[in-house]
Amino acid sequence: MIESLKRILGLGPKTNYAQLLEQGATIVDVRTKGEFSSGHINGSKNIPLNSLAQNLKKVGDKNKPVITCCASGMRSASAKNILKSAGFTEVHNGGGWRNLQNKIG
Repeated sequence: MIESLKRILGLGPKTNYAQLLEQGATIVDVRTKGEFSSGHINGSKNIPLNSLAQNLKKVGDKNKPVITCCASGMRSASAKNILKSAGFTEVHNGGGWRNLQNKIG
């Protein structure tokens, strides 16, 4: 129970997003096309949240790491749940794309 609380509050081990990218992770930006066109992380895939479930093949290999991002972290959390439910084995919520960009250098 304590470990679950730590994860919910973000107190667990920190995710090394740069290392995940080195391991071949895919960044999926779930903002709208308009939001994405106003700025995004180079190499990220834009699959808006409302169409993610219908476009799972665009995400890639279910056994490779996936990092979701959006504007603030809310939609990317939903995207993480969709991907996990669809069988993706390693999915990380990267939160807001600007913060994620800072974390990966």
